[in-house]
Amino acid sequence: MGSTVTTTEPEKTSPASSRPGYGQLLRTRGAWTFLLPGFAARQPFAMLTLSIVLLVQHTTGSYGAAGAVAAVTGVSMALFAPYSGRLADRYGQRAVLVPGVLVHTVSGLSLTALALAHAPLWALFVAAVPTGASVPQVGPMVRARWGVKLQGSPLMTTAAAFESVTDELTFVFGPLLATALCTAVAPAAGLITEGALTLVGGLLFAAQKSTQPSVSQENGHARVRHASALRVPGVRVLVVTFLGIGSVFGGMQVSLAAFTESIGEPGLNGVLYGVFAAGNMLSGIVCGAIAWKAAPQKRLLIGYAALAVAASALWTAHSVALLAALGLLVGMCIAPSLITGYTLVDGLVPAGARTEAFTWLTGAVALGQAAAVTVAGQLEDRLWDGAGFLVPMGGTVLALITLVALRSRLATPDRNRTVARGVGHRAPVAVD
Repeated sequence: MGSTVTTTEPEKTSPASSRPGYGQLLRTRGAWTFLLPGFAARQPFAMLTLSIVLLVQHTTGSYGAAGAVAAVTGVSMALFAPYSGRLADRYGQRAVLVPGVLVHTVSGLSLTALALAHAPLWALFVAAVPTGASVPQVGPMVRARWGVKLQGSPLMTTAAAFESVTDELTFVFGPLLATALCTAVAPAAGLITEGALTLVGGLLFAAQKSTQPSVSQENGHARVRHASALRVPGVRVLVVTFLGIGSVFGGMQVSLAAFTESIGEPGLNGVLYGVFAAGNMLSGIVCGAIAWKAAPQKRLLIGYAALAVAASALWTAHSVALLAALGLLVGMCIAPSLITGYTLVDGLVPAGARTEAFTWLTGAVALGQAAAVTVAGQLEDRLWDGAGFLVPMGGTVLALITLVALRSRLATPDRNRTVARGVGHRAPVAVD
């Protein structure tokens, strides 16, 4: 399906500039050729769920129905994203991305048309499946390109932080744009714009073939290289951890929308969610600028415990000011966990399965978000305004318990033993 793509050699770090930093990262040769189109291509990701919630709630009058349709989209994305990542590792990112953005655009427009036609709920569910399954996994693809560029460099943690900041920047602008379009232009404007941006941005990113990771060839080692990244025990622990993070995103989206509507200020929804995402972005910037001495496993435990404590306070907020302050705090606690989790992947997973590993984590966030949207929507419909904020608390606490119990599985394998065997380009994969 795709031809082998030759990438540049991994970036070397000189002793004089061994301290990682954003300036040094952005001077990496060829980085801007995939950063700019990659940023454009991932903008719609933050718009999709909220655009579906606002459109379907407008046409059905139910946050429960809106959350359920958005949840089907999220579950579909979570289930199909790892296969998309595996295909990208095997055949090349462009071979997967181009047909993916085309399918996503068509299916998203179909979902929009069905919602506006007041089609039955089951029809919306049917349209939501391909819409979610075809979401382009641009973030993991960009991270995989950094992995090729910076293999063995201390800049990998900085790159993980930079990508987290970039993701959160989209979650600052995305919800604001989706809310503005759906409330000021038309309920369907958010989803239509999301499809258009996905198509244009995705095709521009796919055109950057020179920085695409090399396609692994079928040879004697193909079975090892194509083994699922999920077979690595540490990746499974990170998947559970990221499910909890997804519960925060999903719970916040529905609960903030319901809260702002209950006080008669629906336009504040995007602002409050933007404050939450801004906290995430700011803490991500700080994390990437620090030369960490603590082990990433320890940093993940501490950061995630802080996230669980902050998320547990959301349901107590009964004013815009307090909710904004708590949302900012929760957002500031998310970035350290995301950054550390993505950084651990570099040591846990061989390079030939790294895109798939990143998509498992991205998919876990989407799955956690989908479950949270569904549960939070039901709680908002059946209980009090703000009951949906119980979902982030429950999701993060359960994930924290799992993380603490299985933290030993996050230990990275010894790469030196791999080099001694003459396969220095692959890290060993621990298999249960």
